[in-house]
Amino acid sequence: MKTKFVIASTALLAGCTSTPMYQSSAASPSHPPASSHTSNSSATGYRPTPNMSLDNYKRMLAQQISAASPDKVYSGNPQALLRSVVVLKYVVDSNGRLVHSDTLRSNGDSVAVSTAMSALRKAAPFPPPPSNLLTHGRMEILETALFNDDGRFQLRSIALPQSE
Repeated sequence: MKTKFVIASTALLAGCTSTPMYQSSAASPSHPPASSHTSNSSATGYRPTPNMSLDNYKRMLAQQISAASPDKVYSGNPQALLRSVVVLKYVVDSNGRLVHSDTLRSNGDSVAVSTAMSALRKAAPFPPPPSNLLTHGRMEILETALFNDDGRFQLRSIALPQSE
């Protein structure tokens, strides 16, 4: 019963979006094209393309966050019953600078929250968002960190399916 609750809660949290005006493209590629960029995106080799979908941009940022903290990232399937689910809200300006970050939801696991926030800050600056995703020169992003018992996480945008 507990497993079903965690899976249902994770699915509910994963459905959160920053604003209804952001639309994802159903025909968008699963990985952005490789290129060099002067920010931390050189770690992942990706940069945004014009009119990139929100989902693809979020995957790009999730890959950059994961690459910046490899010792904190779990590489296999997340366990069935997660230790913690942390939902982060962060704002990136038109130049890719992290201008604000906050925790929207957690189960009170301060170590998991600290790990997720630290990984986010360590990965900044990010590639500049495509102009089609900006509102008033900024972009608000929600990302969910899924934590295993060992304290390592995967970001929901690029996470593997949970173990059964």
